[in-house]
Amino acid sequence: MNPPSASPANTHVRMVLTSPLGDVPVPKTDLLTYLFPSNAAISEDPIWLDARDPENSLSPKQLLQWVKRLAIGLDRLAIREQEAVMILTPNHIFVPAAYLGIVGSRRIFSAANPIYTEQELSHQLSNTGSRVVLVHPSLLETAIGAAKKCGLPLEHIFQFSDRPTAPVMGILDWRAMLGSPEEAEAYHWKPMTPSESAKTVATVNYSSGTTGLPKGVCVSHLNIIANTQQTIAIKFHGFPYGEKDHPPERWLGFLPLYHAYGQLWCMVMAIKLNIPIYVMKQFNFVPFLENIQKYKITDLQTAPPILVMLSKRPETAQYDISTVKHILCGAAPLSRELQNDITKRFNIRVTQGWGMTEVTCGAMHVPFSADDDTGSVGLLDPGMECLLLDDDGKEVGPGEPGEIFVRGENVCLGYWKNEEATRDSLSEDGWLKTGDIAVVDKKGWFWIVDRKKELIKVNALQVAPAELEAALLEHDEIADAACVGITLHSEEWPRGYVVRKAGSTITEEEIHRFMKEKVAKHKQLVGGIVFIDEVPKLASGKIIRKLLKEWAKRDASILESKVKARL
Repeated sequence: MNPPSASPANTHVRMVLTSPLGDVPVPKTDLLTYLFPSNAAISEDPIWLDARDPENSLSPKQLLQWVKRLAIGLDRLAIREQEAVMILTPNHIFVPAAYLGIVGSRRIFSAANPIYTEQELSHQLSNTGSRVVLVHPSLLETAIGAAKKCGLPLEHIFQFSDRPTAPVMGILDWRAMLGSPEEAEAYHWKPMTPSESAKTVATVNYSSGTTGLPKGVCVSHLNIIANTQQTIAIKFHGFPYGEKDHPPERWLGFLPLYHAYGQLWCMVMAIKLNIPIYVMKQFNFVPFLENIQKYKITDLQTAPPILVMLSKRPETAQYDISTVKHILCGAAPLSRELQNDITKRFNIRVTQGWGMTEVTCGAMHVPFSADDDTGSVGLLDPGMECLLLDDDGKEVGPGEPGEIFVRGENVCLGYWKNEEATRDSLSEDGWLKTGDIAVVDKKGWFWIVDRKKELIKVNALQVAPAELEAALLEHDEIADAACVGITLHSEEWPRGYVVRKAGSTITEEEIHRFMKEKVAKHKQLVGGIVFIDEVPKLASGKIIRKLLKEWAKRDASILESKVKARL
């Protein structure tokens, strides 16, 4: 990347944008010490509750024992510091215990999407070099197949659920390898120094960055602590109370815990603020509404597709959601119209935020106390710096669009085992090139207006066109392919433009069947497949994605009825 610091062509001192909210103190230690300081009592109140059976729950005190037992078990398996441990599971109440047990013992937590195919899982397993996999019993077959491809011994795979499980195909329950409760009582972790906190990788979450195949984002202990402190500051800014004396809240944990958004809120924020969170195995709309009504949920962390459902699906009217006072919406663009519709119809304050995996989770938020109807993604989080630059690397003024570059203690260390991608996205002085285009007003409020990066956002999940293209090209009858997002009914879906090999008569349906074996459900070409004579490319061979986007926009009105039938 061209670093946003001064260059020979642009030698003036840059006017860096900073947060109007100032800075925030960031403890420079490890995540466990941050969440369980030595001088503080540990809560015995249930924090993680199974939404299907709230009696099945964990308090911070109970969780800490499981954390220590897992750390001891990984020691016995000779898993070294900064080696990766992967989980593959739907949400359940023991995921936070695994997360903190892995991260707290200075190992690296990496979670895979539970709907991944064997091929997708083996890529992440191989890329992280994970030495242990904790897998939900329902996903054993996929995990075993991927492990065999990667040479991972089956004795390093363990069934991982919220209930004890009998051995299956020789795979033991994870409890079989844990330390005992008595051993956990004697276990102590060593707090990190500021330098260790900044350099020690806590998680490797996968992101498409601005271009290319999914890459592992290295997030440090300091990154997570900084982003938690920033988010807490934004959450309580403008209210007459704060972290220690806020009114009671109840959250619903339906965000996937393999994703940075779910990790920050369910794993870290909930315990830091001592707020109970009812954990759903996965998102389904009617159980989502039922749980809001049953548990009198007060605050939701969501993505735009869920607000579309709240607005448009008739089931919403059948449930009482009046206890919900605030919704944070992130992970994908939310239209101003939809935001205001939810606010007016349900008397719920809806605020937006902006972030990406590379900033741990978030970097901009509308303060939760604000009544915003403009569609803004808010102010820079405390401690963040930002530059908005045009295509020539020059700063733009208020109201003019520019690419977002951000810097702060929540910005990641780089990409796992990928120095080239790190150099392309992170400058030596810490600026992250985001690929998103925004405008800012004179008061420091931001609006996202476009996206430079190639990735497609499907239900707030990232899909890399290059990954879909690589999968398509594995088919013997496909000569070339290019993929792009298409917006249909206010939602984005992958669309494929395919060149058949000479003489081939392969059909759209045959390609759909082929792709079902290659990639997860959210990566399917729901936006349709079009056969073309040639993929448009530059002389360098690079796909002209701007032209693809124009094609998709042209096709959208014709395809809406077809896609509705497919869904």
